[in-house]
Amino acid sequence: MRYALMTEPQQGLTYDEILALARTAEEAGLEAFFRSDHYASFPGESGLPTTDAWTTLAGLARETDRIRLGTLVSPVTFRIPGNLAKVIQTVDEMSGGRVEAGFGAGWNDEEHAQLGIPFPPLTERYDMLAEELAILHGLWTEPDGWSYDGEHWRVRNAMRHGEIGRNGRRHPHTILGGKGMPRMADLVARYADEFNLLSASPDDAPAAYGRIRDACRAVGRDPDEIVYSAMTGVLVAESAGDLRARVADLLVTLGQSGADGDAWLEARRGRWIMGTPDEAHERVDALARHGAQRIMLQDFLPRDLDHVRLIGRVFRA
Repeated sequence: MRYALMTEPQQGLTYDEILALARTAEEAGLEAFFRSDHYASFPGESGLPTTDAWTTLAGLARETDRIRLGTLVSPVTFRIPGNLAKVIQTVDEMSGGRVEAGFGAGWNDEEHAQLGIPFPPLTERYDMLAEELAILHGLWTEPDGWSYDGEHWRVRNAMRHGEIGRNGRRHPHTILGGKGMPRMADLVARYADEFNLLSASPDDAPAAYGRIRDACRAVGRDPDEIVYSAMTGVLVAESAGDLRARVADLLVTLGQSGADGDAWLEARRGRWIMGTPDEAHERVDALARHGAQRIMLQDFLPRDLDHVRLIGRVFRA
């Protein structure tokens, strides 16, 4: 099994705090460091300062050495595809080819409203996502002079201006996530290197991964070319007593308390990797039996660097 740390820096983290988190994950031996791509602060206290995902990843590219870096996921509404292609290509070069890029349709209408970013209906956002992926793929892989005609964007006589396929890759490792429903499954089959099952539980994995495999076969692609991953919350501790303390810290961080906090936590126990190291490995083993090859460990305590170090000790191969 392969392990990555997934973080939510929109919880008010400064760049220096993000850097400390990424360096700790690297020192702990985790394979990759992912951050969300949001402009509003949540979960927990609202109105906190937030940072831009790709700007911070550019900084991390120069201030880390080995760990892979990426987003889960960048909303299609935030950036024009051609601009995003250049941003990702630049960060990939700055990192020495360590970038992984997740893409999605976006969902948080409030953060769009706060910054004046248009937020079309979901169907239209999926149409935009399909075009974005086609454009990114074309800009990174097609020869000079490539053009594209879409409903939302048009490309004329594109020039690649740089190599994006180092180390045998045709483009940065591309990730799409969700539950594997038909439209997303088709986009995974056509464009993605990895499918990430969101809010993953072992019971969900076989059907979701099966839909991705069926979609690959439908477009003539080998389903085994896809990496099948799972994203799940993580909360681990050396003992039951330490776990209770960390749970208490988590509920405070997320603004949950009393009966509401208990209900919030109980709703996640079935799908989070939560508990002592032995209990955590039992959940990982269950996901592995159902086809997961990599796990994104979603950490909601980003300032608890001891937690990240323990995650590394528990899950490092």
